[in-house]
Amino acid sequence: MRTVRKISALLTGAAIFAASAAAAYSHTAAFAANRNDLVQRQQQEQQRIQKLRSELEGVDVDLQKAFLDLEQTRAKIPEAEKALADAQGELSAAEREAEENAALLTAAEKELSQISAEKEKSGAQVRKSVKSLGEFARAAYRGDTAPSAVELVLGSGTAAEFMNAYRISSAITRTQTNALTAHAQENASAKNKEARQDAVRQTVARLKADADEIVTKKHRAKTEAESRRADLQSLENKYDSDAKSLQARKAEFSASIARAQAEQQSIAAEIAAIDASNRRAAAGRNTGGGGEAAVADTGAGSFLKSPIPPPLHVNSPMGYRIHPVTGERRLHAGVDLRSACGQVQRAAAAGTVVRTSWYGTGGNAIIINHGMINGSSWVTVYLHLSAYRVSVGQHVQQGQVIGLTGATGRVTGCHVHFEVHRNGVVQNPMSYIG
Repeated sequence: MRTVRKISALLTGAAIFAASAAAAYSHTAAFAANRNDLVQRQQQEQQRIQKLRSELEGVDVDLQKAFLDLEQTRAKIPEAEKALADAQGELSAAEREAEENAALLTAAEKELSQISAEKEKSGAQVRKSVKSLGEFARAAYRGDTAPSAVELVLGSGTAAEFMNAYRISSAITRTQTNALTAHAQENASAKNKEARQDAVRQTVARLKADADEIVTKKHRAKTEAESRRADLQSLENKYDSDAKSLQARKAEFSASIARAQAEQQSIAAEIAAIDASNRRAAAGRNTGGGGEAAVADTGAGSFLKSPIPPPLHVNSPMGYRIHPVTGERRLHAGVDLRSACGQVQRAAAAGTVVRTSWYGTGGNAIIINHGMINGSSWVTVYLHLSAYRVSVGQHVQQGQVIGLTGATGRVTGCHVHFEVHRNGVVQNPMSYIG
């Protein structure tokens, strides 16, 4: 009975359509969810890599690239594992589908065999009933059928003879009636079996066609799973190799960080000297002395502006960073703003250019002395430029183009590095421009 129910369900068009529609909807919904999840993971990974780029800034570029390559390989491994799991799931589903199809096909073929046997038996019964009916027909033609009631009355000498003759006549009539009824039933049953046989034949044909498609699907799923497994293995091998190589270069990272810190101390000393000069100049003016050459106090009406136009996107804020390889803690003295290579950078305020030269970690650097503003000495620093548009000693106005964004120095991508120093102490630039 279970087999019959399965085959009946397979033959129900509405059920098949509903199942197909539900499966299509489920697949579409799953695809949309997976796509949104994938986009979100890609965005998170981009943000993580950008953060790593910032944390690695100042280290030799080849070391940065080696570490970022390692991290990007590591980030691909979960995706590769998921892809392998999905492919294995598809393979398992194809194998289950093949097993289910084979079971249904076996059941359908068994049902077809049973129907054929039943049909043959019904055919024998039909032929037997046809033979009986033929005999009745021939008897009727010869006049050998049961006599009529009038003939029974006229042919009987006594009441007992009449009753005996009547019983015999009734028995003959019932036999004929039963034969006709049996013939009709057997004939109807045979037609029903034939219809069932045609339906099951169609089911068997469809299941055989499905079996061919399932074999193709199973082969494709198996090939995909093997490919995904190879991809995962390749990524894991590369990660292990790169990790060992990077571990061996840990001393290089420490040395590179030490150089960057030395350069940062050097520029801090340079800014301290500028600050001291500004203070001496201000003191000289206050006492009536000549003092040293410096930018004059511009008063309360001066404000710092961003070197690039808004909206501003902070790639990396000012603050302490933990190096992802060595674990060392160091200060990021400025803010990194998103900016395409070649974008113009402008002076944050009026002042005098005191440096346009290479500065190791910072690449092409510009330092502008803004002098004394509201009793404080102000200096701004711009790093990683691809070109200068000003020269040392030149006085610039606020908003004047001073250079172009680049990726010079020990960085791996174009951006604006902007520092603000007040009285020789680094400030968070976003407090003034953001």
